[in-house]
Amino acid sequence: MSESTTFTLHTDDHIGIITMDVPGERMNTLRASFADELRTLLADIRAQDDIKGLVFCSGKPDAFIAGADVHMLDDCASAEAAEALSRAGQALFNELEALDLPLIAAIHGPCLGGGLELALACHGRVCSDDDLTRLGLPEVQLGLIPGSGGTQRLPRRVGLVKALDMMLTGKQLRPKQALKAGLVDDMVPRSILLETAIALAKRGKPARPGTRDLKSLMLEGNPLGRKVVFDKALSTLRRKARGNYPAPERLLEVVRTGYERGMAEGLKAEAEAFGFLVMTPESASLRRLFFATTDMKKETSYQGAEPGPVARVGVLGGGLMGGGIAYVTATRAGLPVRIKDIDDRGINQAMAMAHRLLNDKVKKKHLRRPEMNRQLARLTGTLDYSGFNRADVVVEAVFEDLKIKRRMVREVQKHGPAHGVFASNTSSLPIHRIAEGAERPERVVGLHYFSPVDKMPLAEIIPHAGTSAGTVATALKLARAQGKTPIVVKDSAGFYVNRILAPYINEAIRLLLEGEPVEAIDRALVDYGFPVGPLTLLDEVGIDVAANIAPVLEEELGSRFRAPAAFGKLLEDKRLGKKNGRGFYAFDKKGKPADPGLYHLLELTPQARLPARDMAERCVLLMLNEAALALSEGVVASPRDGDIGAVFGIGFPPFTGGPFHYLHQQGIDTMVARMEEYVRKYGERFTPCAPLRQMAEQGESYY
Repeated sequence: MSESTTFTLHTDDHIGIITMDVPGERMNTLRASFADELRTLLADIRAQDDIKGLVFCSGKPDAFIAGADVHMLDDCASAEAAEALSRAGQALFNELEALDLPLIAAIHGPCLGGGLELALACHGRVCSDDDLTRLGLPEVQLGLIPGSGGTQRLPRRVGLVKALDMMLTGKQLRPKQALKAGLVDDMVPRSILLETAIALAKRGKPARPGTRDLKSLMLEGNPLGRKVVFDKALSTLRRKARGNYPAPERLLEVVRTGYERGMAEGLKAEAEAFGFLVMTPESASLRRLFFATTDMKKETSYQGAEPGPVARVGVLGGGLMGGGIAYVTATRAGLPVRIKDIDDRGINQAMAMAHRLLNDKVKKKHLRRPEMNRQLARLTGTLDYSGFNRADVVVEAVFEDLKIKRRMVREVQKHGPAHGVFASNTSSLPIHRIAEGAERPERVVGLHYFSPVDKMPLAEIIPHAGTSAGTVATALKLARAQGKTPIVVKDSAGFYVNRILAPYINEAIRLLLEGEPVEAIDRALVDYGFPVGPLTLLDEVGIDVAANIAPVLEEELGSRFRAPAAFGKLLEDKRLGKKNGRGFYAFDKKGKPADPGLYHLLELTPQARLPARDMAERCVLLMLNEAALALSEGVVASPRDGDIGAVFGIGFPPFTGGPFHYLHQQGIDTMVARMEEYVRKYGERFTPCAPLRQMAEQGESYY
């Protein structure tokens, strides 16, 4: 039994209400130590003849159960120990399901992982219609599968097709989606959630609703149909996972076992697979990233300084980046945003972007139209600085022109409050140079977003030598409110993400100039674990953007950053990438096949010669080497920040845990030896940097 009470019981008209409230925590999470306490409570309930039904609810104001405490898994020294955890969870939830009394889950807020597994073991479920409410089994995102019966109960509840879609993607259902899928029996306003659950418990155990459509029933109701479902799911996940993630395939095997051999065998297979997956390096890496980002969310101050107020935000520039920044500020941070541009077109463009993104949510029924209108109302525009006198933070997203940005600082500080923070979204210009001549340079900071802003999770916070700690704390506060995962990086060329990305991109161009086909290069890196290949990434970001950053990096960091001459030819041919439909690929309605004119322009005859692994490692080893140098120079404060920056900023394969964790897992001496092998095969640029060589010689590592 836990030291302090997690579960309490009170009755309401012969219905026992079990309330879970983990002491001292913002969210409820399940722990193995809770099982005895809950069993003791259930024994007390069975002894009370006047209790005719049960409701399980949360004592937290904004959450049901966010899942199991993932830290428990790090205490498992073997697959057998992890399997035992799974079996214990299964046994407890089997006991809940076997209760003679009807048990109803009253769900408000996140109901995820073990929380949903508990709810599925109840005889019925009612959820609030609040936007905070989400139901899902996201274990695959940690390299795991549900381990307390979820792989067996979810398909039996919502059907095989829907359950596989939820579990293989980690998708979370909103209240209306959960009701439509049959995952919950009712959806009501939060104010009557408990009342509704009590009424449902009084009626006895709910009958299973017939929510599945005829097509689903036909597929699942016979062996041939089920085979089609499983075979299609396996084909899809292999195409997406590329063999880098073992959890999805094991999940399919476990679900299939339950369908073909019954629930008891399915639970046995679930526990065995769960135990195996906990011990895989992929899950260890993904869990470490999860812990790192969770810990970062708790860091509210910076170097002891608390953030200033962030109640109103100004955005300079209504282009793609400015519009994206305004959108996430208004919709995710819920803050009023004043957009300034030099003409109405820029403001209209930003407004149109917000309207399009929100309207898409309304069409998908993820958002109600009145809420869309409320969010749009937070956006206003101006051609002058009216309203900026109340802006706590102003984010600048204008052209990469030092003179313009300096002028913006002077004008904003003239028209804004003394405590106001000026944050530049520059991707290449030094922040200390932007702050030169500012009235309050201590209030100037870099706040680098990644495109598209509404999707990319990372933000780099870049203080210059004179930036105050309070300013940094304020920038961190805003970025987190916008839904970003921010890292603080040094004011140096390329900051962190672009610095480690440049050698990777340059090597991909060298491979192209050696005659390797565009698709082969991209496919090699996608197979390695990146979400898109480097040439696709260049087309997405803009070839002109990459070409503008390259000279800045070369000037400050040296000749190893010199961009291949191909960039010049591409720009002369007006190949900017996706933005104008011409880059490494030809963008048209049929998709994006490689543009054959590219090879003619570069005087190449494409022919695949190198092994895919060599192509991928040529790009990745240079990135790893540069990351190690950047850390040694203090560009990032820790390996943790460097890993998060690479994974969330450029999609470094998450299953590796990031560049530093990957170096640690592989062994720095092993990676140094591989770099030296590539020196012999491909040139001196692969020479391992001094920090890596020293660590290899001394047997040190990053973790």
